[in-house]
Amino acid sequence: MTLVDILSVDCIKVPAEAADKQGVINELVDMLALRGKVSQPAALKEAVWTREQTRTTGIGHGLAIPHGKSAGVNTLAIAIAKPNPPMEFAAIDGKPVRLVILLASPPDRTSDHIQALAGISKLMSIEEFRQKVYVCSTAVELYELFKAQEAAG
Repeated sequence: MTLVDILSVDCIKVPAEAADKQGVINELVDMLALRGKVSQPAALKEAVWTREQTRTTGIGHGLAIPHGKSAGVNTLAIAIAKPNPPMEFAAIDGKPVRLVILLASPPDRTSDHIQALAGISKLMSIEEFRQKVYVCSTAVELYELFKAQEAAG
């Protein structure tokens, strides 16, 4: 499984409309629901927000990976938003977030959920890739970057 297997251009928002953490989580879940990937968006929002309250998913280097498992999520799904300007997310390095990648999973797909989180973290740990992502100006451009990076490596 690659990230582009569970990501589509129509689940990428550049720029995000929301201006705060809870708003961008809601925006991303709504985008997944609109695309038919989530049938119970309220349950997913609650799962992701509850997880976020436990420990921030702002992992540093301008990245946040909010995630949750919930009924109403049929298969793994990713939605991405690029806040403009970068937003406060209580990141562990204290810096604003420049990219938010939301991962949604069915409750019974723990192994796949962990693999997807690891894949996102691995990809975003590449400094050169991260910098390219942060200057993208369209959803298509961002998707193609992910696709090319995964194909290369």
